[in-house]
Amino acid sequence: MSASDLTELQVVANEVYQHMLPSPQLQWPLLSQRCGCEVWVKHENHNPTGAFKVRGGLIYLQNLRQREPGVSGVVSATRGNHGQSLAFAAARHGLDLSLVVPEGNSADKNKAMQALGAELIVHGRDFDESATYTQFLAQERGLHRVPSFHEDLVKGVASYSLELLQSQPDLDRVYVPIGLGSGVCGMITARNALGLETEIVGVVSTEADCYARSFAAGHRVPTQSANTIADGLAVRTPNQEALDMMLGNLSRVVAVSDEEVLNTIQHYFTDTHNLVEGAAAAALAALLQERENNAGCKVGLICTGGNIDKHLYLRALGAN
Repeated sequence: MSASDLTELQVVANEVYQHMLPSPQLQWPLLSQRCGCEVWVKHENHNPTGAFKVRGGLIYLQNLRQREPGVSGVVSATRGNHGQSLAFAAARHGLDLSLVVPEGNSADKNKAMQALGAELIVHGRDFDESATYTQFLAQERGLHRVPSFHEDLVKGVASYSLELLQSQPDLDRVYVPIGLGSGVCGMITARNALGLETEIVGVVSTEADCYARSFAAGHRVPTQSANTIADGLAVRTPNQEALDMMLGNLSRVVAVSDEEVLNTIQHYFTDTHNLVEGAAAAALAALLQERENNAGCKVGLICTGGNIDKHLYLRALGAN
């Protein structure tokens, strides 16, 4: 990466800040004590939509308006945070938005997307089937189809990584949850642009481990299901462009169980009094898996969001 790459990321970040403030990165003594190292949490759960993806939606739709000034409506698939991001941005750019969610999607996230002005369509047994259906809707209705992974989304969400790494440039490593990949690729982009040596560790669910398998194999390896309580990680089919960025830039990909996720949702409450969703808790679960290897280190955790279903949160608080 060159100085021009860093300049571009800073320009994009400033465009994000036209609509929201930078999120805090905080060091919590109880959490650091639990982990046996100095831990800094990047609190994307404090953003306007309660998740990191709001940054990407703002940049994608802003650039779309410039590329296609005649566009009037867009469609995309989501489990919730990507959809809230687009709804937040669509309202600011005067665009109609249709969102496709799978059956059984979080009722709370569905309500949040509708409250932001999106039309909600339920179709498919999981995210991948919902994403396929958006292709049909885009053609039938003449809508622009917003992918869940795109260069503009990556550059937008890279602003949180820029904030964290400029504030704490001496992090030894950072744990980043992986859904379809925009967040972790944003971290790679920012780390490389800043010329840092911070190790980046990707985190997936044991029940949705397509990126762990793909990273190990060096090529895309889809899975048959993605049945995890961490809905932000529930992806069956890796994105090739995202995987290409991960290969050679991530040190490894760690898989965590739903039980570990439930425990770390509780840890975030007891140690920081923060509400976090499953994908956000996964990063802490991975750190605790590797606790011995992190002794004496300074470690970053990406708390990707706080949009958790009430019943799941109560279940987590009752975990041992």
